[in-house]
Amino acid sequence: MYCLPPSHSLFFTMDNQRSMSLLQFIGDEGLVPSPQEEQKRKNVIDSLKQIVSSWIKEVARRHRLPKHHIDLTSATILTYGSYGLRVHTSVSDIDALCVAPFFASIAEDFFVLLHRILKTRPEVSQIHCVKTAKVPLMRFKFDGISIDLPYARLNVLYVPENVDILNPFFMRNIDDTSWRSLSGVRANKRILQLVPNVENFQYTLRCLKLWAKRRGVYGTLLGYLGGVHLAVLAAYVCQRHPDATLNALIVNFFRIFAFWRWPTPVILQEGMLLTTVDVIDTRSCMPIWLPSGPYEYCHSNITRSTFYRIKAEFMRGHIMTRDILKTDFHWDNIFEPFPYSKIYSRFVKIYLSTPDQCQLGDWVGWVKSRFRGFLAILEGVEGFCDPNPTEYVANEKTEPNVAFYWGLQPSRNNFVDIDFLEREFMKIINNGYECSHGKMELSILLDPQLPKNAQFDDETVKGRKTLWKIIDHDNKKSSQWPCDT
Repeated sequence: MYCLPPSHSLFFTMDNQRSMSLLQFIGDEGLVPSPQEEQKRKNVIDSLKQIVSSWIKEVARRHRLPKHHIDLTSATILTYGSYGLRVHTSVSDIDALCVAPFFASIAEDFFVLLHRILKTRPEVSQIHCVKTAKVPLMRFKFDGISIDLPYARLNVLYVPENVDILNPFFMRNIDDTSWRSLSGVRANKRILQLVPNVENFQYTLRCLKLWAKRRGVYGTLLGYLGGVHLAVLAAYVCQRHPDATLNALIVNFFRIFAFWRWPTPVILQEGMLLTTVDVIDTRSCMPIWLPSGPYEYCHSNITRSTFYRIKAEFMRGHIMTRDILKTDFHWDNIFEPFPYSKIYSRFVKIYLSTPDQCQLGDWVGWVKSRFRGFLAILEGVEGFCDPNPTEYVANEKTEPNVAFYWGLQPSRNNFVDIDFLEREFMKIINNGYECSHGKMELSILLDPQLPKNAQFDDETVKGRKTLWKIIDHDNKKSSQWPCDT
């Protein structure tokens, strides 16, 4: 018997009901900071601007610039990342870029003088320099908020407070380090210019970041999607569906990327949407273009294994959201944490420790920055590895530590030469590390051997908010290594 399709009004009603319930879910999960938390972050940025304003005049004096140049010169702070896009949470750090004139060097004026000034401030704690990262920076806490502060120089005498770094004038003849440091700010600004409805984009991106973290496909160091990747993907969907509701944007996100023909890159462009281009980066399984420059890709560590996992999660999301008339639909199910211990029976345990708690963050960060190489080795041996991004603490150990448990497919011979893996991984870790080494140990565990805090039983799932947070090894708040964008 032929059935007439449901009326347009029914679809409209269900779509709006799902959008309203998703907004309620966002509120219940605490994804939007309170006005008090927002004001605290604004105060931190204002204070940093005042500090760099005084600092650059001191630098000008030390370089013996003429007095009228000293009076004119200025520097500023620009934000990017989740805070720059205004999709941060109450525990997010702030990515803040120090932008200064050409005469202020990174080696002496930034890493020595500004570091010294910040260190004397009572609001600043846990400050240290990360000079060997792809984007060198200072990391510290300001009034309890974690700050990542890279540096960029422009070929100007003074930098306006809200300098338009999309203006080619300010990008003339800058050095490579400054170009990389400016990349995140430029991408953020361009994305916000290209989306038709900024508020819808922000709500969509908040949801997608939570989804990716819960489902274990967030974090560029682990070979998954980073914040900038999700921002471009969300913006692409918003461009294609400018009048869509929040529910429809999420539904279309999963539908579009569940069937995307990779390695065709995802591109945002003014005035038109491109789905094919002549230039394809075959080095990347999942190429995504930054909108701030031609032929510039988002940095990616995606491997064969993580590519498979991301695609599987796109398809799962599509299957779960495609039926608008499904009566038992709940957003909680979309954001259910990925049940590693129910999916995998074998795990590789990566145990990292240091004698002193203060050293742990640097050691873990460095090892994580080398995970891409270890993933390649594991894939060569095992064929597939699912690197769970969650950081656990081995409670049976007394020394400060972090442990990772990565899912492995059932082995053909149930034997892994763990000594070989450990030797090869240590070669990667030792290459270029200049600080005090901690301990790194590898072992293979079966599912029953997983510690209680790494198992996905019903009680653990109920405490889902703890599952995707990254440990700050001093204050147990959100933290990222500098290369993780």
